[in-house]
This record gives sequence, structure tokens and C-alpha cells, in this order.
Amino acid sequence: MTLASPPQTHDLDAEVIVVGAGPVGLCLSALLGQAGISVIVLEAEGAIEQDLRASTFHPPTLDFLEQLGATPSLLDQGLICPHWQIRWHPRGERAVFDLSVLSDVTGHPYRLQVEQWKLSKILAAIAGKDPAIDIRFSSPVTHVAQTDDCTEVTFETAGTGPAKLRARWIVGCDGARSTVRKCADLPFDGVTYPETTLLATTKFAFEDHLEGLSNVTYCWKEGGQFSLLKVPGRWRVSIYPREDIPVEDQIAPAALEKSFQEIVPRSQPYEIGEQRPYRVHMRIVPCYRRHRILLAGDAAHLNAPSGGMGLNGGLHDAFELAAALRAVLREGEDDKRLDLYDRRRRPIARDEVIAQADRNRARMRERDPDRRRQVMDELKATAADKEKLRTMLLRSSMIDGLRKAAAIT
Repeated sequence: MTLASPPQTHDLDAEVIVVGAGPVGLCLSALLGQAGISVIVLEAEGAIEQDLRASTFHPPTLDFLEQLGATPSLLDQGLICPHWQIRWHPRGERAVFDLSVLSDVTGHPYRLQVEQWKLSKILAAIAGKDPAIDIRFSSPVTHVAQTDDCTEVTFETAGTGPAKLRARWIVGCDGARSTVRKCADLPFDGVTYPETTLLATTKFAFEDHLEGLSNVTYCWKEGGQFSLLKVPGRWRVSIYPREDIPVEDQIAPAALEKSFQEIVPRSQPYEIGEQRPYRVHMRIVPCYRRHRILLAGDAAHLNAPSGGMGLNGGLHDAFELAAALRAVLREGEDDKRLDLYDRRRRPIARDEVIAQADRNRARMRERDPDRRRQVMDELKATAADKEKLRTMLLRSSMIDGLRKAAAIT
């Protein structure tokens, strides 16, 4: 739909309100500020949370973040991973995927392992220097309304009660439980996987005990699976408890210790740091735009973590949406340009990110030894064939999806 002419800028508090100061919201805000577009960011928490969330950055994401000058700082704080692997434990058999075959299409032919909150802090520092951007923490949004020419956001302020702000556009980057999405009355269709995953950290040096271990490794074990992802100074271990035993019994300290001992048996107990259980979802909204309300990141789509595509897909949303808003707000294009954002990003999230993550999950949940043997042989053959490897990594590194999106007009 074509909306009525917007009110004068002086009638508004900002041109765009972004709800959520995670990496997607802050990335979008920094890009808009770079274009001279006024932005208010509203975040429910009191500060950037340093919690256990995503940690994998793919090559094209690092290329994109160069536009903001964020990549060098992220590289300084992260761990470069030139290859990743699928491993059969404890036999040590593995298929190793070397990302250097992508060196002609990306400036960063590797994965970078670094906690997502570090990117959030880098982006917050960039945005904090931009006079066009106003970041407000401890400001949970409670309601969003819109008319033909503006949006109005109601949020809580510490000690002073509800307050309201008006802008031409509002973007929900407020995660899986998005208030913005709910106020836009958009369903979040999909499924919740039956298993609960437990994520825990340890400083134990698995690489000294498992030969040829990559910094990103997905493992089959007898009757189950686990994954090992290294970040500076520690390993992040994802454990997938059995579904026939209550998860509460399996995340108890003794059960967690047993799971670690199955990876590398040792006489001493493991020193386990942070830990949290989480459920995995596969969900997507029917559209990323409802009039003047837009969605990006986890507010719009959720996928299984296998392959590390959720955070990256959200950041790719931010770059595409920033270009669309810049075209409308600064280059005089019709607001239908924002529908192109939906047409480019939603099919890729559905058909590339969510579907590929689901296939990755299914592969790692394979329990039949004969089928595992077949899959491992196929993976090793792919890793040994440069052209097959390149095709696989263009897809798994999300480059193919971005190319398909760019071709949509």
C-alpha cells in the first residue's frame, strides 16, 4: 500500500525508531546514522547483555561490517577459523571443510568465532559517536500504533512511568518474543523442536586431546551428538540431552560432568563456566512489513543453530533494510521500496537459512551407523573435491543466499 505523505520531520521525535539494542538493531541504527537518518533505539535491558548467544560470523557478514568499520575491532577480539569439520567421536574420523576456496569472492575466507555481545559493544560505540542516534536503555516498549503517516511507540521509563515517541517508521529488532511483532498482529508460524539443548563453557583445552580438532566442530557420538565451538580463551560446548529422560535430570551438575567426560575422559572433574538450556525453534512471519512497521532478525525468523546462520541472517536483514530506508528517506523513492526488502530477505530466510539449518540439524541427529557411514563418506568426498567443496561452502557460508536475494527486483 502507498501511504499518505508523512508529517514534517519537526513533528516527529525521529525518522526511525528501532526497538532492540542487540547486534541487529545496533547495526541497523549505525547504518541509518551513517546516512544522516535520525534514529532512537529503545532497549528493555539496562545495558548490553554479555550472555551465551551466537558466536559464529560468516565471511560475507565480515565483508558487510567493513562498511561500518566494525570488522577490524571484531577480528581483534575473535578467533579466525580457516576450516570447520564434522567429526565421528571417539574414532576421530572427520570431514574438514577448508574455507580458503572462497578467497576469490570474499575478503574474509574464514569463519570468525567471537561472542555476539562483543559486536554489540563495538556497534554501540560507533553509534554513540553519531549525533543522529539516540540509544536509550531501560526502556521496554509496551505498545506500538501506526497511522497513515507515522508510528507511535509507548515505552516505560525508570521512575517516570510510560512515555511516547513518534517516528515515520519503526523497526522491531526485539528478538523471538518481539513486542513489535505482536503489536503488528503478525503470526509467528512454525515449530518448536522437541529437544532441549544445553550450552556450557569450559577453559579445558580439547584441542590438546582430540587430534586435528577444528575450532568449529560438529560431532556424532554413540546414540547422540554434541558440538565444540571455540572462542578466545574457552570452548562453548553444546550438549543435546536424551529426549526420554527429563531435561532437569540431565542438566544437573553430575549429568553435565558425565557429558563432558564422554568427550575427553579425565581423572579430574571439569571446571564448567557459564551454562544455559534453551529450546530451538523454526519460525517465520508471513511478511517483514506491515505498513510502517518493519521486522528484522529474530523478531522475523528463527532457525536451528546448526551452521551458525541466525545472527548472520539478522545482520544481513539490517544491511538490506538500511538500504531500503535510505532509498525512501534520502533518495526520494516510493515506500514500495520497503516491500523489496521483504521480497529479498524473507524467501532467503525461509528457503536458505531455516531450511538449511533444519537439514544440518537432521544430519547431526542421525543415529543409524550405516547411514552415518554413508553421510561421512559423502562429506569427505565433497571436502576432497575443490569444486564440490566450493559449491557447498558458497551455500553454507550464506554467499549463495545473498546472491539470490540481490537478483530479486
